[in-house]
Amino acid sequence: MLGQVKVENLSKTYFTRQRQGLFKSQKKSVEALKNISLEIQPGEIFGLLGPNGAGKTTLIKCLTTLLLPSGGAAWINGYRLTEQDNLIRASVGCMLMGERGLYWKLTGRENLLFFGALYHLERAEARRRTDEIIERLNLTPIADRTVETYSSGQKMKLAFAKALINDAPLLILDEPTNTLDLPSAHELRAVVRELNQSGKTIIYTTHIMTEAETLCERVAIIDRGEVLALGTVTDLKASLGREEVIHIEGVISAEASQVVQTLPGVTQAVRAAIDGRTQLTVVAQNQQLLLPHLIETLTAHQAVIQKIVPQEVTLEDVFIARTGRTLADDT
Repeated sequence: MLGQVKVENLSKTYFTRQRQGLFKSQKKSVEALKNISLEIQPGEIFGLLGPNGAGKTTLIKCLTTLLLPSGGAAWINGYRLTEQDNLIRASVGCMLMGERGLYWKLTGRENLLFFGALYHLERAEARRRTDEIIERLNLTPIADRTVETYSSGQKMKLAFAKALINDAPLLILDEPTNTLDLPSAHELRAVVRELNQSGKTIIYTTHIMTEAETLCERVAIIDRGEVLALGTVTDLKASLGREEVIHIEGVISAEASQVVQTLPGVTQAVRAAIDGRTQLTVVAQNQQLLLPHLIETLTAHQAVIQKIVPQEVTLEDVFIARTGRTLADDT
């Protein structure tokens, strides 16, 4: 079925050499994907949410035939992975980490025409699609400049344009707003919504919690090659049950955060640096009863509290509750 993706127990193991001294090395295996299973329905925006290194890009590369999985099976648009790879590639529009798939000595327009030819589009159709995409993404001022003169954000927008050239029913976008400024990122997300409303299925990988919350109907939270949680945004937030979240900003030592973790009712206490400040995220039950003990404990351990913000549960809070880390931490 066009737009549908089904994954059953997909795994990917890399084998590398770990150096031991100058002349010796030992073979080492790294499990990038561990029996991933999920199903994406036609016409939905499905989010893959996780920190850098979680396995999102490896999964995408397997689904787009760029990597051979070590085990399991998958069907993309009704075609079986490893058996009908040419048909899969023809029926998918893909943006993989931006600018690396572009030809820098060609202009933006020439890049789009070239990739249109690779998809066997008729010359007139390739020109029509190219002109339409350039106008839709506001690329007209730079379309006839060579890509080597583009900024990082402009290269990212052209890479997104390249994913649209074959008008595929399934779009796979890997961190598409990476390196974009805020207005450009907002503009790209608006185009993603429009494409979805026109009937396209979209797989959207991100480590930015707000993108997943505002764009995606369902989300899979991935970490260390495994799916930790899968469901709608509302269901994932509700999965914390009666637990609540408190964000504390100030000068907070690692020792103080470790003591907070031991307080009764505290599920997780995760300390992170946010924009030059220290933020302690506490996931706990009954924050009204906990708050006085929390303040007392931090003060006793020389913490300087600048702000305490009880907040509604977010997808990042779900990730913190499951892993004890923030989405900003690389796996």
